[in-house]
Amino acid sequence: MKNDNAETPKTPAKTETMILDDTEMGDIKIHESVIASVARRAALAVEGVSRLAGSSLVDNLAEIVGSRRMQSRAVNISIGEKNEVSIELKVILRCGCCIPEVASAVQKTVISEVEKTTGMSVTAVDVLVQEIEDEPPAEPQAEEGNLPLD
Repeated sequence: MKNDNAETPKTPAKTETMILDDTEMGDIKIHESVIASVARRAALAVEGVSRLAGSSLVDNLAEIVGSRRMQSRAVNISIGEKNEVSIELKVILRCGCCIPEVASAVQKTVISEVEKTTGMSVTAVDVLVQEIEDEPPAEPQAEEGNLPLD
């Protein structure tokens, strides 16, 4: 007869944190969502980057309600051994920019910010340009003689 109450061996859950330091006071850990947040902010600060990839409507709503799901689609973090991390970013660039220059600037900025902020070593930053965003339509210029009255 099979014993249904017997314990089955449990496999350890995939780690989403990196132990930076094991001090006498305890561990210092950084969750991958923190690394993703630093990488996202660094990428968005680069001239020529319009936004991270994903559905703009869904992402805007997610940002309003505080969801982190957008980050999981646009920023992938892989935590390795020995305090190392690799990052993949999916970006949408502005029309008219030089793609290789902007992508290279994103790599350099993300590496610098993540290493400075977390103390981790960034082994790679892969930039996937998913779209070039069209320029917004220019607003009509008011003629000098037809200025709106305020």
